[in-house]
Amino acid sequence: MTTRRTLYIQGMGWLILLAPFFFLTYGQVNQFTAGRENISNLVFSWERHIPFVPLTILPYWSLDLLYGLSLFVCTSLNEQRRLVCQLVLASIIACVGFLLFPLKFTFIRPETSGFAGLLFGQLEQFDLPYNQSPSLHIILCWLLWRHFNRHLKGIWQRLNTCWFLLIAVSVLTTWQHHFIDVITGLAVGMVIDWLIPEQGKLRWRSTNGKRKTLARRYLCGVLACLAGTFLTAWFWWPTLALIIVAHAYGSFGVSALQKDEQGYLSPAVWWLLLPWRTGMMLSMCLHARNIPATSPVIDGIFLGAYPCTTPAQKAVLDLTSEFPRSREVKNLVYQCVPMLDLVNPDEATLDQAVAQLEKLRSAQGSVLVHCALGLSRSALVVAAWLLQRYPKLAVAEAVEQIRRARPHVVFTHEHLELLEAWKRKAPMQQTEKICIRSSSTVP
Repeated sequence: MTTRRTLYIQGMGWLILLAPFFFLTYGQVNQFTAGRENISNLVFSWERHIPFVPLTILPYWSLDLLYGLSLFVCTSLNEQRRLVCQLVLASIIACVGFLLFPLKFTFIRPETSGFAGLLFGQLEQFDLPYNQSPSLHIILCWLLWRHFNRHLKGIWQRLNTCWFLLIAVSVLTTWQHHFIDVITGLAVGMVIDWLIPEQGKLRWRSTNGKRKTLARRYLCGVLACLAGTFLTAWFWWPTLALIIVAHAYGSFGVSALQKDEQGYLSPAVWWLLLPWRTGMMLSMCLHARNIPATSPVIDGIFLGAYPCTTPAQKAVLDLTSEFPRSREVKNLVYQCVPMLDLVNPDEATLDQAVAQLEKLRSAQGSVLVHCALGLSRSALVVAAWLLQRYPKLAVAEAVEQIRRARPHVVFTHEHLELLEAWKRKAPMQQTEKICIRSSSTVP
């Protein structure tokens, strides 16, 4: 069992290593760039109207204190190691960016006196105006805000968010960074947050068949968006989004989309995937016009599309991975088993979805099973549930029953093969459950 004393000792050890690593890498890269010639800059004309606010050096400097403190609020060694990996990766990526795309800050800071002047003087002793994009301050601001927020509740969480927002603004009002540094720093912070998530980790997995085909299509979309960056830099956003989705289909599976069992997306994924989710939402609205919102199947089970109005059912089983939990179901009993669209789920995911469906039906009486349109993922799960609940039912009969209830459903050849395998396995699952219940009653 990990004690608080162990966490403090290891936290101190990490801090002793991290502090010199941070200052040496940052300082050496700054000195190196200072000796280079023809360093460019990227400044929007409206940035000249950003005021210089000397006192904002206080929140700016506070990030260093929070950097050290963050190691001591961890509640497990695993959390501490994740944080260290994030902080190290932040420094490495930022320094690589400074070397590959050197930029210089162009505004001349006014003379400042008093306590604020003292803090600016301390800053200028080791900081030169060359480590600009991506802003390491903003990268750390995002990562540490997320870290502290996990350990706070209520008003303290809101105060924490306000303070980190003030830190983020301070990089502009202290005339330390230009706006492009903030945007790129925010993007890098979110990517690190995605790569090293709060729970679990991205696992590389082999892929084949339709997953590989879809991954390649998304990579073609990545190339198209990269071409678009020659027209406007904003194309980097959909480029990042499509890279993540391509990895979900090709490398990491549905966990890459980071949707939890209560239907919430991590903040990093919410923002990074916003262009893709917007496209998926528009596509869903376009195709849903001629499809019923819900369709009753049997025994209180309903198939439906992503809820845009409050469902009449008492419980909801959400199978989407691309959308966060609908606001219309916030007061209903809810469970999420995320699945990728257009491909078969793995056996464990299908097992989980069927088990959750039966649990919700038994407890609540009526359940809405939905994916984006209620045509594929949800239909597959309901068919598997039918085969488990009614063992004498053939796959073709289960599929036909669902088609009668919702004629637009799509069962591919891969779906039917999966259901055949599921039907062969379902009696074995029932036998195992009976054996477990029987053994538990033996004195």
